Amino acid sequence: MESQQERHIIEDGWVKRVRLTPPGLSDNTSDAERLVEGLKKELKTGEVTIDLLLLKKLPFLLREWDYRAGCVVLKDRGGWHVVGLFSLEQPDPPLGVAVDLGTSRVVIRLVSLLSGDVLGEDAFDNPQISIGPDILARVHYSEETTGLEKLNRLIIDGLNRNIENLGRSCGRNPDSIYLVSLAGNTTMTHLFMGLDPRWIIREPYIPVTNRPGMVRASDLGVAINPCGRIYIHPNIGSYFGGDLMAGILYSGMHTMEETAILVDVGTNAEVVLGNRNWLIACAGAAGPALEGGVTRMGMMAGPGVIDKVVIHPGEGTFELNTIGNATPKGICGSGLIDLAAHLFLSGMLDIRGKFDPGVCGARLKQAAGMPFLVIVPADQSATGQDLIVSQADIDSLIRSKAAMYTILETITASVGMLPRDLSTFYVAGTFGSYIDPASAISIGMLPDLSPGAFKVLGNSSLEGATQLLTRPGNLGEIDRIRDRITYLELNVNQAFMNRFSAAKFLPHTDPSLFPTVTAKRLG
Repeated sequence: MESQQERHIIEDGWVKRVRLTPPGLSDNTSDAERLVEGLKKELKTGEVTIDLLLLKKLPFLLREWDYRAGCVVLKDRGGWHVVGLFSLEQPDPPLGVAVDLGTSRVVIRLVSLLSGDVLGEDAFDNPQISIGPDILARVHYSEETTGLEKLNRLIIDGLNRNIENLGRSCGRNPDSIYLVSLAGNTTMTHLFMGLDPRWIIREPYIPVTNRPGMVRASDLGVAINPCGRIYIHPNIGSYFGGDLMAGILYSGMHTMEETAILVDVGTNAEVVLGNRNWLIACAGAAGPALEGGVTRMGMMAGPGVIDKVVIHPGEGTFELNTIGNATPKGICGSGLIDLAAHLFLSGMLDIRGKFDPGVCGARLKQAAGMPFLVIVPADQSATGQDLIVSQADIDSLIRSKAAMYTILETITASVGMLPRDLSTFYVAGTFGSYIDPASAISIGMLPDLSPGAFKVLGNSSLEGATQLLTRPGNLGEIDRIRDRITYLELNVNQAFMNRFSAAKFLPHTDPSLFPTVTAKRLG
């Protein structure tokens, strides 16, 4: 009779069940060969090996379970490998962990390899922040004596600690984890693997590897089952990482007939355009201001951080929403974009992005010759000081938004399209989850598309990494996606620089590109 455990096995997953004929005097096939032959039929392959650590336990486990077992089988370029055996009667399933390895934040998700069910999820600040907040600072630190080893140890220890805590909260042991699917940018995966990243930031910007593939967890010091593996999603060069590869997989744009675009903004803006027939990608520096890292009051999202802003025309009053409804203490990227959009629509900013004293009124002040606008007076802020946005802050945001739009304009122009020709616009990551497209359009950061064109993917890196845990076929799919991508290098693109100058106005020097914004402002 089929057990409940057996019924929950995903048919095309990483787990296979075998019912082997026990040995006898007339059948003295070895235990390993018996298991391999049984799995070859299940997997329809001629290549199956058994991990040495597991081989040592094999005869005892097969006899204990009467030659019926569940097998965790993982695939790499060398074929299929048996890395785990478990009783079909035991309640604890073999597990996988999906990891979104972000520069600032790491998200982990515990998944049953049997059923595909998500058992738990957690997030933590990347411990490498203690060395430097951005990739550049960490790469430079890695060049110091023992710098690379320290950065590597920080992320490995942080991951081990948080995986163990997540497992414990779900009543699971790390020894039950056989597969980690990890997606991150190129530099983060290098630091995770202990690979020297120095050439990533130096012309001609060459990584150590673009296809890390399936790696033994024990080789990297990751504390899961000793036979377990880590699949590290491939990257396209220095600035288009495995997190975007996972995002493409999750979005499904590579299977679509129509042309779509996917944008993920973090430290850089990473963009991919295409459909089932072709994909083209590029990356550029548009992220810091959009993450709230430019203004004096800018900070990452958290309690008390302003994430939405409305300015009521004519009244000049500011309606602010803070995370957790706490007293305001700063502003994050989505709040900053909202703020700039409403300052422009209300006339407080002109098309050059400069404050208009006649409209700003008493909120506009000066310090050391630099104009600034008071957003939250000191007596209403959590810091006891005015929360302000200066002219320099606005200028930085305009440069970032101009870079963002120019990236979109350049990549679409490379295939004979305009940004406004797009009917499906995927936005990913924190940028996609919190940004108001209408505000981004108002400052000329995103193209003037209908609201229905924008599709929020959330953490597409984590979702794509999770999909690998439930279907081995996604390994080949990720390779096929990568091999189809043409990378557009923006650093040497003269057309990019020309378009960038035109985009450094609100919303643009060509208002016909943003008809709805023109209508709002005139209205």
